[in-house]
Amino acid sequence: MSSFTFKPRRTVLAHAAVCLGLALHLQATMAQTASFDIPAQPLASALAQFARQANLRFSAAPEAAQGRQAPALQGAQDVSQALQALLQGSGLQGRVEGGVLMVQAAAPVPAGTALAATAPAAAAPAAAASAASPSAAGGEVTLSEVTVRSNQLGEITEGSGSYTPGAVATATRLVLTPRETPQSVSVVTRQVMDDFQLHSIDDVINHTPGVSIVTYDSERTEYYARGFAIQNFQYDGIPMSRNSAYSAGNTLTDMAIYDRVEVLKGATGLLTGSGDPGATINLVRKKPTKEFSGHASISAGSYQNYRGELDVSGALNDSGSIRARGVATYQDKHSQLDRYERKTGVLYGIVEVDLTPQTLLTVGADRQDNKPTASTWGGIPLLDANGHFNAMPRSFNNGADWSHWDQYTRTTFATLEHNFDSGWVTKLQLNHQINGYNANLGAAAGGNPDPLTGAGVRMWRGQYIGRTTSDAADLYASGPFSLLGRSHELVVGGSLAKRRWKNDGYYNDNSGFDGVVDNYYQWNGKVPAPVWNSAPDYRDDESTYENGLYTTARWNLRDDLKLITGGRLSNYRNRVQEQKEKNVFTPYLGAVYDLNQNYSVYASYSGIFKPQSYQTEQGRTLDPLEGKNYELGAKASFFGGRLNASAAVFQTLQDNYAVESGGITPSGNPAYRAIQGVKTRGWEAEVSGQITPAWQIQAGYSHSIARKDGERVSTLTPSNQFNLYTSYKLAGSLSGLTLGGGARWQDKTWGSISVPTGGNAVHTVQNYWVWDAMARYDFNKQLSASLSVKNLFDKKYYTIFSWYSTYTWGEPRTVNVSLNYKF
Repeated sequence: MSSFTFKPRRTVLAHAAVCLGLALHLQATMAQTASFDIPAQPLASALAQFARQANLRFSAAPEAAQGRQAPALQGAQDVSQALQALLQGSGLQGRVEGGVLMVQAAAPVPAGTALAATAPAAAAPAAAASAASPSAAGGEVTLSEVTVRSNQLGEITEGSGSYTPGAVATATRLVLTPRETPQSVSVVTRQVMDDFQLHSIDDVINHTPGVSIVTYDSERTEYYARGFAIQNFQYDGIPMSRNSAYSAGNTLTDMAIYDRVEVLKGATGLLTGSGDPGATINLVRKKPTKEFSGHASISAGSYQNYRGELDVSGALNDSGSIRARGVATYQDKHSQLDRYERKTGVLYGIVEVDLTPQTLLTVGADRQDNKPTASTWGGIPLLDANGHFNAMPRSFNNGADWSHWDQYTRTTFATLEHNFDSGWVTKLQLNHQINGYNANLGAAAGGNPDPLTGAGVRMWRGQYIGRTTSDAADLYASGPFSLLGRSHELVVGGSLAKRRWKNDGYYNDNSGFDGVVDNYYQWNGKVPAPVWNSAPDYRDDESTYENGLYTTARWNLRDDLKLITGGRLSNYRNRVQEQKEKNVFTPYLGAVYDLNQNYSVYASYSGIFKPQSYQTEQGRTLDPLEGKNYELGAKASFFGGRLNASAAVFQTLQDNYAVESGGITPSGNPAYRAIQGVKTRGWEAEVSGQITPAWQIQAGYSHSIARKDGERVSTLTPSNQFNLYTSYKLAGSLSGLTLGGGARWQDKTWGSISVPTGGNAVHTVQNYWVWDAMARYDFNKQLSASLSVKNLFDKKYYTIFSWYSTYTWGEPRTVNVSLNYKF
């Protein structure tokens, strides 16, 4: 690898500024044209298609558009002229001002009753009021303002009542509908979270098609997709990397402050930089509203699970140009585990300020504290001393009374975005995040108990105190441009990130207790607490620097064919691990062909890289691991995007995988060579959204098999998974009642574990179903009560962690009731 001097602030921001300058000069000369392919249809749905194809946002059709027909609109045209042609004879009039599309009824309707829709490249700073029913007086029909809830991260799902997203930007920074995105993406919306009381990210992942969970202990879980662990997290599109060995809050995240969770499947290096090619999880925060709104809720459930939540949002001045939102949550949760308890507190605040009608400043902060008691470490030994399954009750807790793994997060963030009349937008996003932990751990987890005496088990003990501080900046411009008579879209940007992980580790116990458990079957956690040295037994201090330039273009080759090309040029450095990479290019390529107004087919290639420190016998550092994702699929959208479906086949692989060569490096360490690594092949299908106005659904099936050197790997995750969750709003005498339920199924899993007699054996976990149910009754528009039942039939199941040769029971049936008041 060639060396380089890492100068993130000067290098990346300077290059980004040059790119942005060129882009802004380009956009200033662009004509406001777009290519349209809109068949004759009802005006309401035609307006939705017009907004999408003209790079505009669309929230809902005005009431006056109902019952009217729109003519067909074809080819590249001036946006304003095309709009007038679409509205001709409808009694509506429209105009484009400052990147905002205004549609309102023609005279004699009073002014100020406009429908606002903003371009994806020009996010609306304000959040509009909700739509009201039309009224007629003196022959006049008045239209109230329609809600506009969108931004550069996509369409806000809160308040949509939908199980499917309107648009997302996780893959390319382009704000695209699921059908327009040439990659598999699953989204759990705010409505799904509210209906099924999904308060934690683990709950959300259980509802996400194609993603599985392996539980390590009471405070740690690992998510897997397409044969790879998911270590790539994003918060409002800003990437952060997780170290699961020193878990620090990522998988304990409370959902109270988030609008939706997006899971982009496959390699995501275009925006993520380095990482693994399984998937990226993007958590998108809630945003302020212009109108005063909010809710207060309380809940109580099985195992003394109590929770309270307050969410308040609204304008801080008369014009609504300053808006704020605050969320506070506290949960005190016990579990089926004896002696265990976790207290979780969350605070979130965000302010949006319209500096000008086209310039939006956002600042915010959030924090979460997780304080458990009697934390487990590892799990239950899979085998007893005779080699038989060590069947312990689901209430068994291997943690000592004093064992705890506190985890916390602290985040501050700011964005500044400016919209231009041409539809272009520039956005600067800054993020400072701390993920910390204070773990004083002790657990009866080592060894194999004698089934007669309970002897043969020792405690694991250790203390780990540390945190990862992450700083990130992202600057980009996005918007339309014309070339060869057609309108296209372009994104150019740059990002930089620095992560510093500091850790103090303690393992020498001076208490005099030898850690031997006399009788495992009488374990109650009452053992002496360790007395650690005054100074840590070891320390870690590791800094990672990344920067990169990226670009994406969406080429409108034909009215029915779009090509997306992109790439990222990245630099990476980690001194401690002696990893450094310069000018690593990560490509992105995708194509979408519209078969008709409902169906599309697509193909895509995406990549990602991960530096490594292994060396060859000649002392040369191996090239980075290269993650690649090849995908071919079909997507469909119905009812104006309210129901989306997709099916895909894929191959995900990781090349330059390090294996020992049998020799040694010049420094005397084992030498390695690079081979083709893990390869996963599979297929998946998903449907989400509204089947009827009263019936919502989210369902998916995935099949994937991962191999390395022809042998199955990643067997702790299932080859086949199925998820289905649905709800239905009843009518008539049962109006106000919503009933729902669902299930998840996963195929058998297995892993190689240690056996008491020495050597290894394969342990298999059989397939299982878990069923859930929910009910909600709306007493009125403000007050509702909900019931949630998880693991309805009390299925007894477990997951294994083969590295520890342990297992962890799944949660038994739990019942939770809540009362929610909206204001």
